[in-house]
Amino acid sequence: MAKPLEINDSTYQAEVIDADKPVLVDFWAPWCGPCRMVGPILEEIAAEQESKIKIVKVNVDENQQYASQLGVFNIPTMILYKGGQPVDKIVGALPKNQLMDRLSPFFDQDSEKVDAVIAL
Repeated sequence: MAKPLEINDSTYQAEVIDADKPVLVDFWAPWCGPCRMVGPILEEIAAEQESKIKIVKVNVDENQQYASQLGVFNIPTMILYKGGQPVDKIVGALPKNQLMDRLSPFFDQDSEKVDAVIAL
């Protein structure tokens, strides 16, 4: 069963940008209440959708390089990458069903459907 992978600034390129499937990056901090609410939801999604998406976590207190570059000013912020590019940004805690609604179009390999979602 897959779990979200803890990464840092030095492993970000290999784990996120160079990944061969969509990656959801959760920017969080241990003191953040909403981040702690999202954690178990991301663990469920990581286990249930292991073949379709990779979920990683970046502690912004210890790793600020990519958070700064991507304009992460509030946490939790989740950024979805596909093909090495950020394609969606989710700020704040969402219930699992709403999070899946945002993520599931990117599971589909049909690029026209994904392009339509990106255009929204």
